[in-house]
Amino acid sequence: MHAQPSRVRSFLFEQLDIRGAWVQLGSAWREMTAGRDYPQPALELLGQLAAVTTLITANLKQTGRLTFQLRGAGEVSLLVMDCDEQLRLRGMARTIPDLAAGSVPALLGDGALTLTLDLTLDTADMRQPYQSHVPLQGETLAAVFEHYLAQSEQLPTRLWLAASRETAAGLLLQALPGAAARDADGWNRMQILADTVQADELLGLGAIKLIERLFPEEDVRVFDPRPVSYHCPYDAAKIHSMLRGVGQAECEAIIAEQGEIRVHDDICNHEYVLDAAAVAALFTPKDAASLHAEANGKASAVKGTSK
Repeated sequence: MHAQPSRVRSFLFEQLDIRGAWVQLGSAWREMTAGRDYPQPALELLGQLAAVTTLITANLKQTGRLTFQLRGAGEVSLLVMDCDEQLRLRGMARTIPDLAAGSVPALLGDGALTLTLDLTLDTADMRQPYQSHVPLQGETLAAVFEHYLAQSEQLPTRLWLAASRETAAGLLLQALPGAAARDADGWNRMQILADTVQADELLGLGAIKLIERLFPEEDVRVFDPRPVSYHCPYDAAKIHSMLRGVGQAECEAIIAEQGEIRVHDDICNHEYVLDAAAVAALFTPKDAASLHAEANGKASAVKGTSK
C-alpha cells in the first residue's frame, strides 16, 4: 500500500466541546525504520508510539521538544520517540529478533513510561525541562496513553492507534471542560462512533474522509494539516564531545587495540568511525571553528543497522 504524506490535522466538534486530532505518517515513518529489521510486534508498537507522540506534540500550547520512553523488563526492553515543535520525529526500539505478538505487559513486562518535555520559554529562548515517570498501565499502547493523558491533562481522552511497515496512524478525542454540561451524552456518543474505526481505515483514509465516515451527523471543523517529518541528521560534534569526555588515554588505548573507534548512534541508526588522526585532532588544542571543521572532515559516518 502506498502511504500518504506525513501530516497531522486537528478538528473540533462545534456543538459538543470535544476536540480531536488525526495523524498519518507515511514517508517519515518509512525513513525512521529504514535499515532496521524490527519484528512485526515491535514495529507496530514503535509506529503507534510515533503516532501518539505526534498527536500530543501537535497539541502542546507552548513550543518544545517532547520525548516518550517506555522501558521494561520484557523482550521489548525499550521504545523511544522524540518530537520537536516543528513536528520532526525520531525514534527507535530495542527488542529481540524473534518476537511473538502480545499485549503491552507481555512485550514490555513490568516497566514505566517516562515523559521528558523541554519547553521553550518566551524570554531569552531558554529551555525549561520537565520530566515525569508513571507505571505502564494498559493492555495496549492506546490504553497506556489514555491513562497517562487522563491523569496529566485532567481531560477524558480516547486514542485509536495503528501501524504497518508502510504507515503509522492515530486518532485522538478529548472532552474539554464543560463538555458534559453542554451535551450530557455527547462524549459517550462520540466514543461509540469512533470505536467503529478499523485499522485499515486509520492507515488508509485521509482526515476528512475518516471524520465523515465516523461522525456523519456531527458539525466538525477541521483545521489545516501540518507536515510531519523524520529528522535525525548526523551529529559529529556530539560524538566528539562524548569522546573527549571519555578522555585521551582511553581513546588512544582503543585505537592501539582496534585501529579505529566506532560509535553507533542507536536512535538515529548512524555509525561513526574515527581513525587515529581523527582521534588525535580531538585532543589537539585549536580554536573551536577549525577543530570542528577538521574533525568533521576526518570522521566518516556510515549508515548502520540496529538490533
